[in-house]
Amino acid sequence: MTPILYGIPNCDTVKKARAWLADQGVAHVFHDFRKQGVPPARLDAWLQAAGPDRLLNRQGTTWRKLDPAVQARSTDAEGARALMLEQPSVIKRPVVEWPDGGITVGFDAAQWTLRSHP
Repeated sequence: MTPILYGIPNCDTVKKARAWLADQGVAHVFHDFRKQGVPPARLDAWLQAAGPDRLLNRQGTTWRKLDPAVQARSTDAEGARALMLEQPSVIKRPVVEWPDGGITVGFDAAQWTLRSHP
């Protein structure tokens, strides 16, 4: 299985992550949230593995532009899931599904080295 990197192509962290994978010679599949959406079943797996607090990016531009009432609805797991399906840009990026079944959120070269070169 090839790692699947989920994100948005113009995100700086996603660009850095994709470049790192290419530099390491790690073939991967890129899933563009904007064009392909967020697969609900995959989102459920990410929420179970990482939790809504790790997955929901409350520091990003998209979050800051949201109406406070919309932000308030995402305080529990169900509300956070609904918001991430509706506004994929609020998902912390990149999300990577690794061949070993693991999931990482965000880019961490040291952690990725262990996963990509077992």
